Amino acid sequence: MTSSPIASTPRILVFDSGVGGLSIVHEIQKKLPFAPLIYASDNAFFPYGTKGEAELITRVDAVLHKIIAAHPIDIIVIACNTASTLTLPHIRDNFPQPVVGVVPAIKPAAAHSKSQVIGLLATPATVARPYTHALIREHAPNAEVISVGSSELVELAEHKLRGGEVKPEQLHTILQPFFLHSRIAEMDALVLACTHFPLLRNELAAQFLPQVQLIDSGEAIARRVASLLEPHHFIAQTPEHWAVFTKASSAVNALSPQLVQFGIHRINIIEV
Repeated sequence: MTSSPIASTPRILVFDSGVGGLSIVHEIQKKLPFAPLIYASDNAFFPYGTKGEAELITRVDAVLHKIIAAHPIDIIVIACNTASTLTLPHIRDNFPQPVVGVVPAIKPAAAHSKSQVIGLLATPATVARPYTHALIREHAPNAEVISVGSSELVELAEHKLRGGEVKPEQLHTILQPFFLHSRIAEMDALVLACTHFPLLRNELAAQFLPQVQLIDSGEAIARRVASLLEPHHFIAQTPEHWAVFTKASSAVNALSPQLVQFGIHRINIIEV
């Protein structure tokens, strides 16, 4: 599909199933502090990691069309590894806006790692997906990649962002497959292959040896968005940001104080 012209003050849509995409919002705001953002969470269909491929493509298409009808935007960021690995070709074929996806940061992790023992922490679906295996073959063919999939960690990130406590023993149990691996002492890079996981960066870092660097895709996504918007100039003023959810709930209400930390003061419920 032919791209549509970008508005003089571009509006960026950051889309996720839950709140993990707020880690991407944070990185974009550091790069483009004057850009108006719409953060969209398909909380009615959360989590994406347990859904089938055809089901997810149909769902993302429907949600994006409805959100964009209410909030016209100029660039789409799919801030979800599961959605990106499954739906990006469809979205690029069916929406006129430039589309930026997020993929596991295997390439930078392999470049950073001296030991070539790399951890991959993702949802079970991302760990199992052929797309992820292809990234490893292409960018880390000689590395030992220790992969651990967890849906519970997604829930813990959501819990933390709403003000809940995450206990070290909870994380230790989830991460146990890393610690039981024979080469764990050599691991020096850990890929956070779900946008929820950087929300637990400090807690995760405390679980590993000091030499393990946690690597995610947030900064690279922000650089890509900035490069696509480079010809455009933002007015140096505080932008208006929105959060959009697909279902009203007490969890959305509990999230309001955290959204304010991202400069998001307005919430819209668009039922899909």
